[in-house]
Amino acid sequence: MEDTLTKHERNLSALIHASTFSKFFIPFGNLILPLVLWTANKKEYEFVDYNGKQALNFQISLLLYSVVLGIISIPFFIGFFPDIFDSWHFGLDRLNNFNNLNINIDSDDFRFGRWLLPVGITGLLQVTLTIVNIVYTILATIRTNEGQTFKYPITINFIK
Repeated sequence: MEDTLTKHERNLSALIHASTFSKFFIPFGNLILPLVLWTANKKEYEFVDYNGKQALNFQISLLLYSVVLGIISIPFFIGFFPDIFDSWHFGLDRLNNFNNLNINIDSDDFRFGRWLLPVGITGLLQVTLTIVNIVYTILATIRTNEGQTFKYPITINFIK
């Protein structure tokens, strides 16, 4: 496939991968821009079709992983919020009665110890996903511009 690729196909494929960085400027730009570029050119170029699917599948997978990590961290925030009002003496200590999760790990030395570890772990995983996104998107952009095919890791194939 590499020998028959035109410069236009390689540039368009690299642009699809690079357009995922638009999420830093446009909400959901990492899905919208590559989708528009891919759907406009997928029938004309097989290489662009392959790379558009790869880029979109990777971005959808990362979005799914981020949502799952966010959902995992929600119970720790819910269990923590009533204690904020108790410790700041707002007189809202009755809010603790609505906490049915019963995540009670007492720490005498560090008041926020029970939620710091799980939220810290999910936060580190979110940062790791961001770094993986940046590194592999740059690699995909460079490799497709050179005419090579690129397959992202940790990708679920939603678009086949």
